[in-house]
Amino acid sequence: MDGLFSPYLNDVREYFILECMSYLLIVMGVTAFVVLFFVNAPYGRYTSSTFGFPIRARVAWFIQELPALLVPLWLLLFSSPGRIAYLPNQVLIAMYLCHYVHRTLIYPFLIQGGKPTPFIPFALAFVFCTYNGYLQTRHLSHFAVFPRDWITSPCFIIGFILWLAGMIINVHSDQVLRNLRKPGETGYKIPRGGLFEYVSGANFTGEILEWTGFAIAAWSLESAAFAVFTFLVLSSRASQHHRWYKEKFEDYPKTRKALLPFVF
Repeated sequence: MDGLFSPYLNDVREYFILECMSYLLIVMGVTAFVVLFFVNAPYGRYTSSTFGFPIRARVAWFIQELPALLVPLWLLLFSSPGRIAYLPNQVLIAMYLCHYVHRTLIYPFLIQGGKPTPFIPFALAFVFCTYNGYLQTRHLSHFAVFPRDWITSPCFIIGFILWLAGMIINVHSDQVLRNLRKPGETGYKIPRGGLFEYVSGANFTGEILEWTGFAIAAWSLESAAFAVFTFLVLSSRASQHHRWYKEKFEDYPKTRKALLPFVF
């Protein structure tokens, strides 16, 4: 009898582990939010040798994001993903992978210059991408059960639209930031165009919107934990950028907000 119920018991244990991982992800997000009140995240314009030896920006971004792509692919190929045959699961996994294909295989190689990333934030990003890549993909490929008509439900459609809008904003905002400097130029400029006309952290707004939409479309604890973590970390980053811009540029637009147009 133990052998008969062993696969079921193993699934129950693993699902419990995934739930614990989700709650821990929220705790990590809250912790990061509190810490970032006192310390600027030490990469990009705030980079500091205090947080480890420097790694070239392109190399750091490529390697730290790579687990978010490789871990899901490994799970899909080698872990008996029982739910992958169902269309809602396929679409949601594709949404997740779409972001990280861009973030891993395209974005790093478009970086022009870029300050080196210290080892500690690089290592933390690597661990997060590994952790979250397993959490999201394992849940969607092995445990998530959706109604057959889920992809035509209002919940999925709204979530998908928000996800797509967020990704477009995120990619466009990154392009605006890359194009601020002409060849040979250094230093920082006020970003203009797109959502940057309204907020200082348009790229962060886009990514928060993207994963909020994903969480609505997936409607699970695991995806919600990812969205909450993203909001807590990136809203702190947006606030830091907003303060930095206002301190550095006397002519910085006074009506521009940090993250949410007209609000915050």
